[in-house]
Amino acid sequence: MCAFSIQPLLQQRCRLCHAALHDAQPLCERCYRALPHLAHACPGCALPLDARTPPGSLCGECLADPPPFDRARAPFRYRAPLNDLVSHFKYHRGLSDGRLLGELLARHIAHEGAGVDLLLPMPLHPGRLRERGFNQAAELVRVVSRVCGIPWRSDRLSRDKPGASQREANRKARLRNVRSAFHCAAKPLPARVALIDDVITTGATARAAALCLKQAGVGWVEIWAVARTPRPGDG
Repeated sequence: MCAFSIQPLLQQRCRLCHAALHDAQPLCERCYRALPHLAHACPGCALPLDARTPPGSLCGECLADPPPFDRARAPFRYRAPLNDLVSHFKYHRGLSDGRLLGELLARHIAHEGAGVDLLLPMPLHPGRLRERGFNQAAELVRVVSRVCGIPWRSDRLSRDKPGASQREANRKARLRNVRSAFHCAAKPLPARVALIDDVITTGATARAAALCLKQAGVGWVEIWAVARTPRPGDG
C-alpha cells in the first residue's frame, strides 16, 4: 500500500468559483445559493410568476390554453450563470457542464419527490443529432436516473419531423414547427412518465411531445427541465 495519499491531487473544485469542495456536491454552497432559483412558478408550465400571485396559481397561458402535460418542474430561471452553462454544454460539447446540470436537476427532483415510473429524454431529430453529435437531454436523463433511482428509456419516443431552429422563434412559430413532430413506438409505456429537457422556452416542444405520449395512452406526463425562460421583460 502506498505510504501517501493522492487525494489532494484529485480535489474537486466548484465549477463556478473554483473553490475546493469538501463533499460530493457539484458546487460550493455559496455559488449554489447564488444561482437563479425559481421559487415561485406556475405548477402547470413552470413559468415564473409575480411574487404577488398566490402559490399554486396557474399562469394566464395555462388557464387560456391548458397544456397536454400535467405538470412542469424547473429549479432555475434561464439566466446567468445557468444560461452560460447550458449553452456551453449544448453547443460546445461541455459534457462536464451537462453532468453538473443533471445533478442540479436531480437534487431538485429528489427534494420534491419524483412520483413517476419512467424517464424519457426529449428526442432530437436524427439530422440534428448527427449535427450536434449527442442529445443533451439524454446526458441529463442518465444523471437524473442514477440519482433518483428511476429507469429511463430512449426507444419509446422519437422525433421524426425536422423543424426550423427553435432558438429565435416565437411561441406561435415554435408550435407550428413541432406540430406532429413526435412518434411513440409500439412498445408499452407506464402510467406516469417524465420528459427530461434542458430548458423550457415557450413550451411548444413539450406540448407536442406530451400530446404524443397522451395519445399513446400515458395517463400522467411531467416535464422536467433544468431551467425555465421567463416572459420577455420579466428578467
